[in-house]
Amino acid sequence: MNFSSPLASYGWDAGWEAEFAPYAEQGLVAGRVVRVDRGLCDLVTPEGGVRADTEFVVPRDPMKVVCTGDWAAVDAAGDPRYVQALLPRRTAVVRSTSSQRSEGQVLAANVDHAVVAVSLAVELDLGRLERFLALAWESGAQPLVALTKADLVPDRETLGHLLEDVETAAPGVQVLTVSSATGEGLDVLGAVLSSGTSVLLGQSGAGKSTLANALLGETAQQVHEVRDADGKGRHTTTTRDLLALPWGGVLIDTPGVRGVGLWDAEEGVAQAFSEIEALAGECRFHDCAHQAEPGCAVLAAIEDGTLPVRRLDSYRKLLRENERLAARTDDRLRAELRRTFKQRQALGRHMMERKRGPMRKP
Repeated sequence: MNFSSPLASYGWDAGWEAEFAPYAEQGLVAGRVVRVDRGLCDLVTPEGGVRADTEFVVPRDPMKVVCTGDWAAVDAAGDPRYVQALLPRRTAVVRSTSSQRSEGQVLAANVDHAVVAVSLAVELDLGRLERFLALAWESGAQPLVALTKADLVPDRETLGHLLEDVETAAPGVQVLTVSSATGEGLDVLGAVLSSGTSVLLGQSGAGKSTLANALLGETAQQVHEVRDADGKGRHTTTTRDLLALPWGGVLIDTPGVRGVGLWDAEEGVAQAFSEIEALAGECRFHDCAHQAEPGCAVLAAIEDGTLPVRRLDSYRKLLRENERLAARTDDRLRAELRRTFKQRQALGRHMMERKRGPMRKP
C-alpha cells in the first residue's frame, strides 16, 4: 500500500482520510474499532490502543451502533474518552435479529472479503451455505468459501466430490479446502486475505477460531473441541475481534451462529443463485414465477437436469423469507404478497383441472 499512515495496515487510505478531514479540524483522532463490549470499544489509533465509551454515538437505529470494523473519530486525549462519530460504512454484513421487531444487526463493517467457513467433519448443509453466501453477497464484500478440517476427509476422491458439490452451490465464488492441523491451503487463503479486511462467518464448530489462529501463527482466539455426535461446538468466540494478519490485511473473527436470518437481501439472493437469475431472463414472460408457466427456462433446466431441484427450492425459500421480512414493515408490499399468493393458488387449481380434464355431468 502506497498510502503512508500508521493506520495503513488496518485499511486506512486516502478516501478515509478525506472523510475524516472535518473531524481532524476539531482535533479528533481517527481509529478503527477492533472490539465492542458493553458500551465500550477498543480502537487502534496512530497514538496506540484506545478504549473509549460509545455513549455519544448511541442511535435509535440498531443498524448504526458502533461495530467491529468501523472507522471512528475519538477524543483520544479525553478523560473519559468518547467516540464522537462514525465514518460512513463502505460495506456491512447484516443479518436480521431473532426478535419480532424487524431489526437488522450489523456483524462487521467495512469488509472486503467475507469468508464462509464450512466444516468437512460433518455432513454438508448446502442450504445453510447458500444462506451465508446470500448474506455475504448482500454485504458488498467478495464472498469466499473455506472448507475447513480437510484432513478429516478419508480420501482425495471423496474430497473432490465434496468440493464439486460446494462449487455447484456457490457460483462465482472461490472455494478452498484448508486444514488448520496440516496447514493445507493456508498459504493460498492467506494470500487472498493479505489485502483489505476479511470477516470469518459460519456456524458453531466450523473451525473459524482455529483457522484464525492458524492464519495468525499464534493462539489469539480460544477454541474448544466440538461434540463427536453432531460436530457442533460451543460459542468459543463471544466478541467480534479485528486481528492484524502477519503478512498484511486484517481479519474479523465472529461468534458462531445457529441460524442466520436474511435482512433486506434481495440482491444477495440473486447473486447467490446467479444461474437461476440468468435462466429467468430467458423465460417467455418477464414476471414468470417458475411454477407452471409455459416457456419457463428455469423449469426447462430442471427437466433436462442442468439445474438441480434442490437449488430452485432453496432459491424460492430464501426469496420468500426475504419477502416476509420486508412485508413486516411495508403494508403495500404485504397486500401485494397476499394478492400474488391468491393468483398462484388460482393458477394451481387451473392447472390441476386441465390435467384431470373436464368433469362429466351425470
